[in-house]
Amino acid sequence: MTDSADNKPSKLLFWGCFIALITTSFGFITRMFLLDDPAITDTLLGLDPAQVGQFKGIQIWPFAISIILFSLVIDKVGYKFSMIFAAVCQIVWAIMGITGLNMAQDGNIEGGASMLYWGGLILALGNGTVEAFINPVVATMFTKDKTKWLNILHAGWPGGLVIAGVIVIVMGDNFGWGVKLGIIIVPAFIYLGMLIKEQFPVQERVASGVSYKEMLSEFGVFGAAVVAVLIYLQLDTEFPGKESMWLGLCIAFVAAFGFYTKSPGRGLMGILILIMIPLATTEIGTDGWISGIMANAVTFDAGWILVYTSVIMMGLRFLAGPIVHALNPLPLLILSSVLAIAGLAALAGAGAAGVGMIFVAATLYALGKTFFWPTMLGIVSEQTPKGGALTLNAVSGIGMLAVGVLGFPLIGAIQANKEISEVANTGNAALVKDGAVIDEAKEGKSIYSIINYEVLSTTAVDEKLADASEEDKKIVADARAGSAPKALGSMTVFPLSMLIAYIAIYMYFRSRGGYKPVELGGGDESSASDG
Repeated sequence: MTDSADNKPSKLLFWGCFIALITTSFGFITRMFLLDDPAITDTLLGLDPAQVGQFKGIQIWPFAISIILFSLVIDKVGYKFSMIFAAVCQIVWAIMGITGLNMAQDGNIEGGASMLYWGGLILALGNGTVEAFINPVVATMFTKDKTKWLNILHAGWPGGLVIAGVIVIVMGDNFGWGVKLGIIIVPAFIYLGMLIKEQFPVQERVASGVSYKEMLSEFGVFGAAVVAVLIYLQLDTEFPGKESMWLGLCIAFVAAFGFYTKSPGRGLMGILILIMIPLATTEIGTDGWISGIMANAVTFDAGWILVYTSVIMMGLRFLAGPIVHALNPLPLLILSSVLAIAGLAALAGAGAAGVGMIFVAATLYALGKTFFWPTMLGIVSEQTPKGGALTLNAVSGIGMLAVGVLGFPLIGAIQANKEISEVANTGNAALVKDGAVIDEAKEGKSIYSIINYEVLSTTAVDEKLADASEEDKKIVADARAGSAPKALGSMTVFPLSMLIAYIAIYMYFRSRGGYKPVELGGGDESSASDG
């Protein structure tokens, strides 16, 4: 919608979308803080680290599926319907979360845990639908400056993390988790009220007469195959024993997509899809675990680290216009990758260096991750406008799906494995003899054969500590406390892979005269199968 007086995009529509994104981060951070609270996960629900990873993952991968599915039909069902569906899901999650906690506290632990688990799925569906409508709406409203306005829009994500994070931390033990989870209802009703009477714009792809088939062709069989693989891995994990059925459905989906489109997809689109996997793990995966990882390395609430990095992200994204114009999207992403590598590496060793170094390292990490997500969306929207809502949202969907299916469990396993290895390195006679604790901790390979990492269980350490002396227990406790931050050093591989890819894409565009956005009807659109 545009204001009739000056033919400018409706500010109410934009800020309604902005608050909708704030609401998604309210749900994300409050549930993550809940799952980082040992009083809930350990004492009340009795969850081990791997199970906590699954509880975190359930609010991520359905997020991705709803983004992708709604992107396929959003031009048919409408943006307003999608907006209402999203708000209802977020409110329903609050009710389920509060109910689940009450059930567990009343002794129905299994029922309460189930309510919290599946409530995370409902939240994810709502959050994903928010992304499905706000991204194409804003890209359509600001067709000449997409990257700038998508960055400003996505300042809502860290903005919500800051607001909700501060509220939860300040509430402390004075308020129960039911109240903390319930705060999402406030912004949900605000954006619902703001947008319910707004007229949403016709998406750029639809307005330009690009067909539905052409939109799917931009995404192509390769994109469909990546989605199918990630969905198969998740379904196989959530509903084991039905591998043949899930595999058959996924193969049928890719085959039908290929038969209809007869296109492998844009070559650049395929590369951007792959980049989103480490990008999402670097940003969302780390954000989801960082409070728990740094909890034993600091004497204050580790949630302040996430709040601090989110403040930096919010401020810089609001200033995205001059920054993007000064650097252009690809050099900005190259610089961001370098800073993210430095930040994660610095965080890995900052725990023993004091609070000051922790925040210096967190600053580097925040500077690195700030522009990743919205700038990638801007590049996708500028380079594949024929893809409409699908290509714009599918990269977000694939990123979220990957971090939920692979990223969160992988980070959890990296953390547990690092803890075991640090304990083994103490050479403590009460625990280790020729590295025996590692052998006893082995639980086999990861259930995700695609990454095939060794899974270690900290239960082996706990069992050996039962009869240990107080001195031995202190040595092990110190080793465990310092182990979690070191796991962040292993995660530098993700932004490193992104750095290599961005440099390659930059050189490609440089060889063609430089980076230029593709405009529909401008005569420079590449065919669906081009690189």
